[in-house]
Amino acid sequence: MSFKKVGSVILIVSEMEKSVSFYKDILGLPIKSQSEDWTEFFVNGTVFALHPAENKSKLKTGISMLVGFMVGDLESNVKQLKSNKVKFFKELKEEPFGKHAIIKDPDGHLISIAEINTQPTEGFDLLGLIGAE
Repeated sequence: MSFKKVGSVILIVSEMEKSVSFYKDILGLPIKSQSEDWTEFFVNGTVFALHPAENKSKLKTGISMLVGFMVGDLESNVKQLKSNKVKFFKELKEEPFGKHAIIKDPDGHLISIAEINTQPTEGFDLLGLIGAE
């Protein structure tokens, strides 16, 4: 099997309206298409979509998945996120490759936001980045 790229990331959410508002209004992702049970954002060639959970009581979130976005100026983005009272899982930190922070969406999904200055080295430890040190 030979993958060319990640085509889509789909998050199952407990409250569509609240989650759409978070990704659109707070993170600034442009909506590509939207219906009652599906909202699709388009981020540089990858579809990022939200879909409501059928059974909210069974929805579990946590460190089982992390969505990552790259930004140009992480410090100003962090200030904006804090002014919007976004919860941080890991505060902004200098890393060998640049700067990095992890926030939580309304359902507790972890979102990595990074300003990349150099390529991560071989043996790069992602678990250390998300706080499982």
